[in-house]
Amino acid sequence: MSARLKVTYEKEIITKLMSKLSLKNKHDVPKIKKIILNMGLGEDASDGKKLKICIDDMALISGQKPITTKFKKSISNFKTRKGSNAGVKVTLRSSKMYEFVDRLVNIALPRIKDFRGLSSKGIDSSNNFSFGIKEHIIFPEVNFDKVDKIRGLDITIVTTSKNKEGTLELLKEFNFPLTNKNN
Repeated sequence: MSARLKVTYEKEIITKLMSKLSLKNKHDVPKIKKIILNMGLGEDASDGKKLKICIDDMALISGQKPITTKFKKSISNFKTRKGSNAGVKVTLRSSKMYEFVDRLVNIALPRIKDFRGLSSKGIDSSNNFSFGIKEHIIFPEVNFDKVDKIRGLDITIVTTSKNKEGTLELLKEFNFPLTNKNN
């Protein structure tokens, strides 16, 4: 069974974006390639129990087992050692990616306290959209009673867009609550 948002993208969003961006070929329409979720752990990365809790939380949020990232080099000021644990990361593709976007936009983001929208200035030079979430407990899959510490989460949405306007229009069609102001 295909994800609901993927079907909507193929049937409705492609034609809307072709007219908005004045594209002639449907293969030129921007689409989401992958979504990367990253949770840096800081000092908790060296503790095995806390690392396992973070891996379990990230697996619940994404529906996929995360990998543990390692530091690439030692930096004494940050008290990091090469090869030690840095955080956890998940890359979502295809139907899991669309299901995550659906849950993020319709369930998780509205649960943020005093939420006024995501900044539209989060688009980088590669036309990908990145933003951070301060509390990973906004996702309903995470049991609030079993959380030992509230952690932040970075989300990067990688697109095939050729310009920032294409990325912005794509995100608007997926109902992302974007604002023009800085958050």
